[in-house]
Amino acid sequence: MSSRPSWVKTLPDSKMVFPDTLPEQVKYVFWRLYTPLHPMFRDMLLQLGIIEHSGRQNFLIGKVAPGQSIRDFVSHLVSLGYGNHFIAWIDQGEVAGLRYVRDFRHQYHIRVFEDGEIRGHFEYTPECYPILHMKAVNQVDCRTEFMKVIGDRIVPIK
Repeated sequence: MSSRPSWVKTLPDSKMVFPDTLPEQVKYVFWRLYTPLHPMFRDMLLQLGIIEHSGRQNFLIGKVAPGQSIRDFVSHLVSLGYGNHFIAWIDQGEVAGLRYVRDFRHQYHIRVFEDGEIRGHFEYTPECYPILHMKAVNQVDCRTEFMKVIGDRIVPIK
């Protein structure tokens, strides 16, 4: 797990969207209560070797553009409605993991790394579909969508 800069702790948390159906509303309430505890359980399970996570996830988008700091880039994402996704895995060298929640079921997730690399994807939210989310089921490349929103702030990598 990488060491994150102190300013990352000042980022606003991502917000769940309140769902329409009763079963999803039950999940919503559970996650509202459980979320503050999740990082502790995630890290404990990783340390005990019960679950594993290493490296960086798929879907490379590019690098932070020259003349812009990682902090500036992250601040731009926050201005677009992205928030700190602190319950997610922390990839090797990750500075910040942010998400934009489209609805209770789906989210855009973007990671920014200490070397300026940016990776992102569209996926199920862990709150709605925790097992499918953890197994990366229906996790898709959405480079085109990210480029429309942040194109001039990154240098694409193919």
